[in-house]
Amino acid sequence: MSDGSDDELLARARQRATQMGLPYFGALTPAEAYRLATSGSGARIVDVRTRAEWDWVGRVPGAVMVEWNTYPGGQRNPLFLEELADAVDDRDTPLLFLCRSGGRSDSAARAATAAGYARCFNVLEGFEGDKDSAGHRGTVGGWRRAGLPWVQS
Repeated sequence: MSDGSDDELLARARQRATQMGLPYFGALTPAEAYRLATSGSGARIVDVRTRAEWDWVGRVPGAVMVEWNTYPGGQRNPLFLEELADAVDDRDTPLLFLCRSGGRSDSAARAATAAGYARCFNVLEGFEGDKDSAGHRGTVGGWRRAGLPWVQS
């Protein structure tokens, strides 16, 4: 991928956040998130989907996994920020939040920013992307559709 330097990538992510009126640092495409996470920048992917999604749909190797909503009930995880702090104690670490399609990861980025994490990002499109015309995910956008590394149980 030839998208320029990490600084240019961060500037694009920051500009998107500003254009979208987001309260956190930036918004990244899946390919940009992968590049940042593998560039030696120290950025961490934080997968906020449920345990069932990690096990049955797939997961990103090396990602920090902290549920935003619990499974099977779907309630908000009351320990989210505590579990995040246990996994990532440096609040200056770039955190790249990932969910199914970008909604829960937006909420997680907002919560982490409010809790003092300085460089939170939402991974746009998420792991599976939006639904296609037949109501299926995985064919329109997303981490998997971009051909980025993932594994399945």
